[in-house]
Amino acid sequence: MSVVIQNIKRAAADTVAELGRYGVATIHEAQDRTGLMAPYMRPIWTGAHISGTAVTVSVPPCDNWMIHVAIEQCQPGDIMVIAPTSFSDAGYFGDLLGASLKAHGVTGVVLDAGCRDITVLREAGFPVWSKAISAQGTVKETLGDVNIPIVCAGQIVHPGDVIVADDDGIAVVPRLQADVIAKKSAAREAREDQIRARYDAGELGIDINNMRPRLAEKGLVYKDME
Repeated sequence: MSVVIQNIKRAAADTVAELGRYGVATIHEAQDRTGLMAPYMRPIWTGAHISGTAVTVSVPPCDNWMIHVAIEQCQPGDIMVIAPTSFSDAGYFGDLLGASLKAHGVTGVVLDAGCRDITVLREAGFPVWSKAISAQGTVKETLGDVNIPIVCAGQIVHPGDVIVADDDGIAVVPRLQADVIAKKSAAREAREDQIRARYDAGELGIDINNMRPRLAEKGLVYKDME
């Protein structure tokens, strides 16, 4: 039986906005190096940085019917996360679906398959992260599911989780942990700002991080050239 889950619980909007202040690398480190989607997921154009709440779509291979179904469940600030039930690099998503999602306030799309019409999507300013770029068409024949837990590019995504995506990749932050991870990300960013200032001033990482004793313990020896 295929199902569309309606009225999902979403992470708080202010928490989503706060997480959107940070890069994916910072968030990934802040949540103990978890939640990062596979590196083959790349933006169709560089420079985009989005955050939003996940509307999940499980689709059959080479069939984008359920993407159309899922649009009705989207709210402003959502990110649609789409994963096929088996391998497919067909072009599930293009400029017409992008126009529809943009009209409903959707921030962007994460697609573990192919995207098409990337020039038009770029000109429209609608960001997509996908596994492939492919003009291969799809059909509308087989049902899937909307707003169920899915695995997308190696990460479990639940409806309402926070998605943050930039040129470095895509981070998934579980809804119930989002507030804690936002605070940890802020702390990490503040610490990195302090370290960056010291690097800019010429200090060495081995001194800032007190690495010399451990390097000596491991047996590192300094010698002058004879």
